[in-house]
Amino acid sequence: MRTTLRISRAAAVFTAIGALALTGCSDDGGGKDKSDKSSEGGKGNSPSVVLPKLDGEKLSVAAVWTGVEQANFVKVLKEFENRTGATVTFVPAQDPIVNFLGTKVAGGQPPDVAMIPQVGAIKQAAQKKWAKPVGAEAKAQLAKNYSKVWQDLGAVDGTQYGVYFKAANKSLIWYNAKAFENAGASEPKTWKDFLATAETVSASGVTPVSVGGADGWTLTDWFENIYLSQAGPEKYDQLAQHKIKWTDPSVKDALTTLAQLFGKPSLIAGGADGALQTEFPASVTQTFTGGDQPKAAMVFEGDFVGVNIAQTKAKIGTDAKVFPFPAVGAESPVVTGGDAAVALKDGKGAQALLTWLASTDAAKIMAEQGGFISPNKALDAAAYPNEVQRTMAKALVAAGDAVRFDMSDQAPQSFGGTPGKGEWKTLQDFLKNPKDIAGTQAELESDAAKAYKS
Repeated sequence: MRTTLRISRAAAVFTAIGALALTGCSDDGGGKDKSDKSSEGGKGNSPSVVLPKLDGEKLSVAAVWTGVEQANFVKVLKEFENRTGATVTFVPAQDPIVNFLGTKVAGGQPPDVAMIPQVGAIKQAAQKKWAKPVGAEAKAQLAKNYSKVWQDLGAVDGTQYGVYFKAANKSLIWYNAKAFENAGASEPKTWKDFLATAETVSASGVTPVSVGGADGWTLTDWFENIYLSQAGPEKYDQLAQHKIKWTDPSVKDALTTLAQLFGKPSLIAGGADGALQTEFPASVTQTFTGGDQPKAAMVFEGDFVGVNIAQTKAKIGTDAKVFPFPAVGAESPVVTGGDAAVALKDGKGAQALLTWLASTDAAKIMAEQGGFISPNKALDAAAYPNEVQRTMAKALVAAGDAVRFDMSDQAPQSFGGTPGKGEWKTLQDFLKNPKDIAGTQAELESDAAKAYKS
């Protein structure tokens, strides 16, 4: 669920999302099994990829996905079994996944394939010589189905190691339509308007914003959206590569902006203490349960929020609506996440899995379930279960090579992707004490300097 994309002309597309007349869009796909159509190709009834026979072969795939997301991915693996004769086991992994995989490699039992959610982690896996290069068949699928940028994101020093299966737009504010209606609130377009909307909702008796602060990655997404919109893409790239320090004035400006929300505990469900005890899934469900008195009216995160909304009675497009992350600077930001399949074992089976996951057929199965966006440009948008997801997917594909990956996911994992350490921990501390902007910058720079040197 973690990664960054900026689409220069996508703001207008996403502004339309909240205003869509979503007739029939109450099906978010979370509870329906549509895999009976999984043998169809991307745009027709013929398979889009040829796979080898692997009768009797046993394979394993590790990922940090849980719950509905895991169950939906298992459907993709089941179709691979149907086509090849192999048996595939899903292995639950833990964050940070590099540490999890290191333990498996040290024990001589790495999974055949791992779904890796950070660019930095792919680089580490390649540098440690755990990752195996992508074979010719999978490369052919990538060349046919993916923009160059998505191929490049899975490459290290010119060698292809990763096949991006999942992308996520992480620049969305989801809101409880009834809470907005009761408060007389409307969808804001700028950060100033967002704060004003939050105050309006608060005055109605409902806490405006739910923050899943127990998961540090959600806080990095808050920062990155503000920074990208406020500082711009060039500064964003420089900070992502640590070519400028975290003590740079642009970081101070972004933290100051974020503190306008974090510094008002009354605007956050449970205040800072409550937010730090709220995991991401609960931050969503508490926004869409409780009738006229939910614990919060809005929650920020990506398209994958739809999976969690499916665990409530709320219907996307009617009860649960969405608007783009508000513009802090000239344009609204668009930040995306992604998970890449990386082979950790040599062999026909692991390479066949990479080929399958790069195919339109595999993307179609996952897309039909909801709560998922594919970077596969050959996938027919009709595969998505509702107009909200179709719109987000089309914007992602339309971006082409104008993509920038999530800043924390580009960083070394010790800084950008480890619970209780680095950026995750420092931003959790910032949520507790948003007045200490200089101290937050100093801590971020200290941790980043160590991580980028190692």
